[in-house]
Amino acid sequence: MGNHTTASTFLLWGFSSFPDSQGLLFVMIFFSHVTILAANVCIMVAIKLSHNLHIPMYFFLCGLSFSETCTTVAIIPRMLVDLLSDSKAISLPECATQMFFFFGLGANNCFIMAAMSYDRYTAIHSPLRYKVLMTHKICFQFIMASWMAGFLVSLCIVITVFNLSFCDSNIIEHYFCDISPVVCLACDYTSHHEMAIFVLSAFVLVGSFVFIMMSYVFIVSRVVKMPSAKGKYKAFSTCSSHLTVVCIHYGFAGFVYLRPKDRDSFREDMLMAVTYTVLTPLLNPIVYSLRNKDMQTALRKVLGKTNRFIPQMGNRRTLDIKNVQTVDK
Repeated sequence: MGNHTTASTFLLWGFSSFPDSQGLLFVMIFFSHVTILAANVCIMVAIKLSHNLHIPMYFFLCGLSFSETCTTVAIIPRMLVDLLSDSKAISLPECATQMFFFFGLGANNCFIMAAMSYDRYTAIHSPLRYKVLMTHKICFQFIMASWMAGFLVSLCIVITVFNLSFCDSNIIEHYFCDISPVVCLACDYTSHHEMAIFVLSAFVLVGSFVFIMMSYVFIVSRVVKMPSAKGKYKAFSTCSSHLTVVCIHYGFAGFVYLRPKDRDSFREDMLMAVTYTVLTPLLNPIVYSLRNKDMQTALRKVLGKTNRFIPQMGNRRTLDIKNVQTVDK
């Protein structure tokens, strides 16, 4: 992979364009990261502890929350370090690793959302056979297939990118190792490489999005035939959270990865990238918790148990200290 590479270190120069705002950016992104971690962990714990949420829809939501958490961990900690550091250097292996995990997890998110749309289609189209068609084993196989396909596509992209020769500038005009800013540093990047990367990206984004839209076409065609307004409302309400997240996720990702690129678009792409590395993972748990009564109930139980657990731990610690003092006397 490194036989033709002359540059062994890159500089992540993205936020250097905003020298006066780096302190403010650090605070905003840090608190956003903590909120993302807390919100997604709460969702996973709520699903684990609430037996009424042990159904395929929430199993996939738990998998999506875990994947979203890993995606932010692959990017944001490094971003925070660079905001406080004068040296923004990243080695070629680190850059390749970051790209591999970011795109592998991002593709995994797309495939999990496609599996969620199939789950909703099955629940509405075949309610009597739903438990047979969507067993725990089948849901687990969907999750595993999403991870494997996501990281396989990511591996192909990383091999394509890092087999290039980087003999021009070593400054990446971004805050992480994204595809376009990296390949623009290569001196042997051709239309064949561009087409290969585009096809792989389109397979993930367009392929999964078309599958989701087809699922919703069948869902709508089924729902409009339902006789009762209450049944229609219940069917659409179970899909609304997922559809909202799909629109947010694919809207931002498609804008960045499927439109023609040039050097003048890097700054615009970088600002858009903030939305899908920080804002989208922040919005996903909010959307699912605000629009889902079962999830709201489960989250209230988890937060209630946490509020009771912390004072109990404090009281136990106080008693332990008093007991130690009594023994010493």
